[in-house]
Amino acid sequence: MARYIGPKTKIARKFREPIYGPDKNYEKRNYPPGQHGQSKKRSKLSEYATQLKEKQKVKYTYGILERQFAKTFDRASRKEGITGENLLQLIEARLDNVVYRLGIAPTRSAARQLVSHRHIVVNGKVVNIPSYTLKAGDEIGVRERSKSFEVITDSLRSRSNRYSWLEWDESKMEGKFVSAPARADITETIKDQLIVELYSK
Repeated sequence: MARYIGPKTKIARKFREPIYGPDKNYEKRNYPPGQHGQSKKRSKLSEYATQLKEKQKVKYTYGILERQFAKTFDRASRKEGITGENLLQLIEARLDNVVYRLGIAPTRSAARQLVSHRHIVVNGKVVNIPSYTLKAGDEIGVRERSKSFEVITDSLRSRSNRYSWLEWDESKMEGKFVSAPARADITETIKDQLIVELYSK
C-alpha cells in the first residue's frame, strides 16, 4: 500500500471524526462517504472489523505505512509496560510527528516533507528520516538556512498547542523532546486496546 494522497475529508468521514484536524467540509457532511450518504443502513461491524478500523485510523492519522506500523507494534510489544501505551509513545516519538507537535509544520504530512527535504536538524545534525525515533533530551531545530522558509514561519506564527512533554525556544527556533508523553497527554481519540487485540489474534 502506497501512502494515501487522496481527499482527506473522505477519510475523515470514513472514520466519523476529523482525524486530520479542523475541516469545514467534514463539518458539512460528517457522515460516511458513499452514493446514498446518510440514507444507507449500515450493518453492525464485526469484532475484527472494528479492530481493523481502529488500526487503519491510527495509520491514516499519523501517515504510517503497514510495514512500518507492524514493526513499531513489534517494538512496543517487546518493551516493558502496557503494549498499547508503548505503541502510541513510539509513534508520538517519531521525528515527523514531533516537528508537527512543535508547530514547525501545520500538518503531519507537511512535517514529513520538511524532514525528507533536509530542513530539520536533531542535536545539530540534519536528519531526513521521518520515522526517526527521538529519545528523551534530543533537541529538534530548523536548519539555519531554512529558518526564513515561509511554510515554517507561517506555521510557527499560528502555533497554539503546547505539550508538557515538549519544550520550545522561539528565539533559537529549537525544541526539546523532554520525554515520551503519558497516555493522558495524547489527545487523539484512539482505542489502543483494540489494536493490541487485533495483533494478538
